[in-house]
Amino acid sequence: MIPTITAFERSPDRGQGQARDMRVRWALEEVGQPYDVRLVSFSEMKEPAHRALQPFGQIPTYEEGDLALFDSGAIVLHIAECHRGLLPDDANARARAITWMFAAVSTLEPPIVDREIARYLERDETWYEQRLSAVEDRIRVRLSELSARLGDADWLDGAFSAGDLLMVMVLRRLNGSGMLDEYPNLSAYVTRGEARPAFRRAFDAQLAVFTAESTG
Repeated sequence: MIPTITAFERSPDRGQGQARDMRVRWALEEVGQPYDVRLVSFSEMKEPAHRALQPFGQIPTYEEGDLALFDSGAIVLHIAECHRGLLPDDANARARAITWMFAAVSTLEPPIVDREIARYLERDETWYEQRLSAVEDRIRVRLSELSARLGDADWLDGAFSAGDLLMVMVLRRLNGSGMLDEYPNLSAYVTRGEARPAFRRAFDAQLAVFTAESTG
């Protein structure tokens, strides 16, 4: 059965691949699973039909038969557990890969999202510069720790895994900030992720939505 995911009808990132459906698209492309996409508007996201799938009125959702999931990290984990290619066969390596998945969304992503909130919603506050500086300091602490752990390896723990997929997607949220440039091995790590054919297919698919919207 072909799963169906939801994505923004009009993504606020204008096709840059930052919306969280991109994580799910990439995972599905990595494992070679065809999928359908149902585009939803911002108003539709808040309606009862969508909230029955996603109680917080967000995207993405994942539907396959009588299974409905929400939260991109949980969806990627489900895909990785159901298909070969995103989690190692060895039980210990598999557990470590899942640990990196949680680290990406629970340890690295929160301060990065805080920075976005500060830049877009708090810029006019008198304390904005202090807030932004404090948040960026927190991000640099995490980036320094991640950089030290990665070292000169290609991926976080042996072969590419779902942990790398989510970590690359989280780090991409810093595109344009210049912060990744301070850590050459992390910048190269993101570039390796973006060079994977599955990433390119997923990126082109989500970009096509924005392109069609812009020319329609």
